[in-house]
Amino acid sequence: MPRIALGLAYDGSAWQGWQTQPHGQTVQDTLEAALGAFGGAHLPIATICAGRTDTGVHGAAQVVHLDTDLARRDQSWVRGVNAFLPPSIAVQWAQSMPETFHARFSARSRTYVYLLWRGRVRPPLWAGRAGWCFQPLDLDAMRQAARALIGEHDFSSFRSSQCQARHPVRTMHRLDIEDRGPFIVFTLRANAFLHHMVRNLIGALLQVGQGRESVAWMGRLLQARDRRLGAPTFMPDGLYLADIEYPCEFGLPPFDPAASQLAPFIG
Repeated sequence: MPRIALGLAYDGSAWQGWQTQPHGQTVQDTLEAALGAFGGAHLPIATICAGRTDTGVHGAAQVVHLDTDLARRDQSWVRGVNAFLPPSIAVQWAQSMPETFHARFSARSRTYVYLLWRGRVRPPLWAGRAGWCFQPLDLDAMRQAARALIGEHDFSSFRSSQCQARHPVRTMHRLDIEDRGPFIVFTLRANAFLHHMVRNLIGALLQVGQGRESVAWMGRLLQARDRRLGAPTFMPDGLYLADIEYPCEFGLPPFDPAASQLAPFIG
């Protein structure tokens, strides 16, 4: 059966995360219903995604695949499915793929971007699209603390108690903290992420930035492998699934920051 890959973008503010739920208020449920309507059968078409996002988390470069006998040109998938989707979700591209492609298991890495607004007053125009911290932050201390997280580690201290991953070991390739005007931009790239891992990492880094914990605390917390010792899970508002890396052999379109409106924040 032919396999189709779709690039997807969505504003997660109105959705209860990616993964299908009985109430149906998820990105996956909405996409699969739209695919079914586009196919004419009005029955959901099952999809598999590269990375499941939580409630309130945005997708700038989600990738999914589906198997279907429906024969359409790539651009027809984009325009046709989008006709059945709400304004907060849109297919960006479509491409026919070999059966060896798998949206989740073929991915080499995932990149998340977190936008944090710093200011004494919360930013109404960025509500739901950026996190907020009104305390002064020591970015140098945060960057020093972040170095302990690079490489392969057991990230149990940053893992949700409801995480369904088989093991907590992940490889962090990149963790950058940049000053962009009123924003602090966190860029995290790893082979994969645990449930709530990014938000728990941001919360811990803010503890260091606010002077509540020392730079050395981050390494100790990592080694402790105990979520109870970590910082509270930070708000989802500013978190974006920003890129999925696949082997070049699949020829998927490169991520375009400008198309996702993240261009000012991704370097």
